[in-house]
Amino acid sequence: MKTTELELNREVVSAKEWETARQQLLVKEKELTRARDALAAERRRMPWVAVEKEYEFDGPKGKASLLDLFDGRRQLIVYRAFFEPGVVGWPEHACVGCSMVADQVAHPAHLNARDTTLAFASRAPQADIERLKKQMDWKMPWYTITDSFDKDFGVDEWHGTNVFIRDGDRVFRTYFINNRGDEQMGNTWNYLDITTLGRQEEWEDSPAANPQTPPYEWWRWHDEYGNDEASAKVLEQVRRGRAAAGSGDTK
Repeated sequence: MKTTELELNREVVSAKEWETARQQLLVKEKELTRARDALAAERRRMPWVAVEKEYEFDGPKGKASLLDLFDGRRQLIVYRAFFEPGVVGWPEHACVGCSMVADQVAHPAHLNARDTTLAFASRAPQADIERLKKQMDWKMPWYTITDSFDKDFGVDEWHGTNVFIRDGDRVFRTYFINNRGDEQMGNTWNYLDITTLGRQEEWEDSPAANPQTPPYEWWRWHDEYGNDEASAKVLEQVRRGRAAAGSGDTK
């Protein structure tokens, strides 16, 4: 068999040697996972800043305040997507990078189950946003910015993800990422890891007031949250599997 140029740049070893190399790298990967968990724990203890200004958005149901964007949940994550006149792709497409982010967003039902809402916001009119969502098969709620929200939160000229929490009708900004920080977004876990409440699982190092439940046990099919019969069956299977495997490695 002819040796390719790619193969010449790599050492070819036995399966046993390969497994040894993998296990050595796995040690470093576990260190990275634990470091990421520690960073998320520190993030959950970040101070908050009160949002005193009133903001107004256009949404599918008309005018909406920042509080309305929570949709009744305790936490809100807002990604500023560039879809508006002047952006390359308009009006057929949003910014190519923002579109890649949107393509990677997991089903929002899983975030909703953790009392968290994800929303996108742009300056395009709602008619264009709804058309684009249908064209690209995107499911997240997407609002139109009508005031200085983007400028006030550091996303008027570049993408970024802001995180908020509410205490009754009071809204607080808790975290913000942009640049390469947005590359990791889309995954349910990564979204939860930038919030104050986190994943809300018992293994996490969180403030005492944070809600926490056993890992795995809150998971559902995205179309079965709230279905008690389906939930009971899933819970039984999860507990049976955890018992067979021991406590499991959450880190």
